[in-house]
Amino acid sequence: MRAIRAVMVVLLVLVIGVLAYNYRAGLGWTLQPPSASGGIDAEKVRDRSTTVARDAAATARTVVERTEEVVSETSLTAKIKSKMALDDTVKAMTINVSTHGTVVTLTGSVRSESERKRAVQLAKETAGVTSVIDQLRVGN
Repeated sequence: MRAIRAVMVVLLVLVIGVLAYNYRAGLGWTLQPPSASGGIDAEKVRDRSTTVARDAAATARTVVERTEEVVSETSLTAKIKSKMALDDTVKAMTINVSTHGTVVTLTGSVRSESERKRAVQLAKETAGVTSVIDQLRVGN
């Protein structure tokens, strides 16, 4: 009994929805679907869908390019931090490495001038790095 009632409610909602759609589409209160030429400009729809598809593709390319750039930047940062962590001269925990494109910025504090030079050298030697901005402070 409940199943029949539920089916009837769904059918009633569906009929009301079709009537409302047809009324808003200018077809009046009818259950007739619009004819092939009834109010829809196929050429306009085709042009609009082509534009939307082109814009979506351009957006997708932009997202992919930016994702690749972020992954590349993160990869460079990780490589440099790993080199510093494995190096006996550099105390990697006190050095912040940030990457924008292929430019690396080193900030933080180091214990000595030789540690600063070694940190900069490790960053410069990393494949993919074009320049290093040294903002390290010597001393605490």
